[in-house]
Amino acid sequence: MNIPNTLTLIRIFMIPVFIVVFYLPVSWNHVAAAVIFTLAAITDLLDGYLARRLGQISTLGAFLDPVADKLMVAVVLVLLVQEHHTIWLALPAAVIVGREITVSALREWMAELGARRKVAVSLYGKIKTVAQMVALIFLIYHDSILTIPIYNIGMILLYIAALLTLLSMCHYLYAAWPKLTDKKNTGV
Repeated sequence: MNIPNTLTLIRIFMIPVFIVVFYLPVSWNHVAAAVIFTLAAITDLLDGYLARRLGQISTLGAFLDPVADKLMVAVVLVLLVQEHHTIWLALPAAVIVGREITVSALREWMAELGARRKVAVSLYGKIKTVAQMVALIFLIYHDSILTIPIYNIGMILLYIAALLTLLSMCHYLYAAWPKLTDKKNTGV
């Protein structure tokens, strides 16, 4: 166990705390939930940085980090769609979750073929993650600050994140396409 893996585990343990706080019957539940999600997003930035900086990259961390990210994002999107059940929120949420499932399966399959590097995290993926995290923080918080419509800005950012999600998925599929269409790799 090292510092980056500890941060990743903390992020996973924040998920049930986030859920409880999100549903607390108090006026400040969304503020507290936004703070918890922000802290989780910060640990996401820190664990990878520290793993590289401290030379503590590990197999466990390489497995846990994307799992923690996808779990937290999926839980937040489910709770937001449940609270604000509109097609305008459900559609980008479905795109984001669907992309995560697709890319995770693609990476697993490519790893089995020894070609995992072809679907390594791209610049699109990193920009998508930042837009997605900021969007989710705004959507969780949802109240206007002065006259700034935080929820509306969060929705715009979520659509940007969904578009970047599709672009990054296309990038990964394009990189994997030769392996996907190779009859030797079908396994059937």
